[in-house]
Amino acid sequence: MIHAHNLSKEYSDLRRGKLVALASVNFSAEAGEIFGLLGPNGAGKTTALRIISTVLRPTGGTVTVNGYDVVTQPSEVRHQIGFVSANTGVYDRMTAWEEVEYFGRLYGIVQPRLRARMEYLFDRLQMNDIRDLLGAKMSTGMKQKVSIARALVHDPPVLIFDEATSGLDVLVARALLQTVAELRQYGKCIVFSTHIMREAEKLCDHIAIVHRGHILTSGRLDELREVHGEQDLEELFFRLISEHDAAHRRPVLI
Repeated sequence: MIHAHNLSKEYSDLRRGKLVALASVNFSAEAGEIFGLLGPNGAGKTTALRIISTVLRPTGGTVTVNGYDVVTQPSEVRHQIGFVSANTGVYDRMTAWEEVEYFGRLYGIVQPRLRARMEYLFDRLQMNDIRDLLGAKMSTGMKQKVSIARALVHDPPVLIFDEATSGLDVLVARALLQTVAELRQYGKCIVFSTHIMREAEKLCDHIAIVHRGHILTSGRLDELREVHGEQDLEELFFRLISEHDAAHRRPVLI
């Protein structure tokens, strides 16, 4: 579904010179799998996801989504993905129904197919009680539900969750994680970015630990434990980061 090969992204800064956000990163995520990008803030996770989503252009390397290239076929890629982040961006003056309908129309879904899809989503995500509620009056949890519904309205094969639980209370975050797990059962390819160890352990089939634009290790959790001789993911995470920073003479991020 998603294949990144030697993916790089660099920025120019007048004071600090060249800044490397991603350094020749390679990874793949498949259908029916939750691929976790686990790393501290500033690791490069969001940069990678924005490139996959065609928001950013890579400096080097390639990424394909369901066979479409993110640089040469951006329109096709956008129809393959749904994107959910912590910043819900729900419009204050639109109801939940109007918002999801608007995005469905942007994707070219016509009536009555759009209405049937929306009825299904509002029922599945338990959103019927907020159907006519304006965005300005929604709680954070309600807004996140709307964000998920509009990401799913065109039934994309690939879903991207970028730090989607950030800022949510424990009950709303738990409900979101349950939704992500259920989507895997429908054969979706899911990329889940987080810096929370528990989320990665609970959800992800495959984990890549990312730090300063590099993938330090990648594999299934049991494989990582065996290869690195460490059962605790948090300990493994900090050990790899410490070793990387020591090798590059940089302080550990806290």
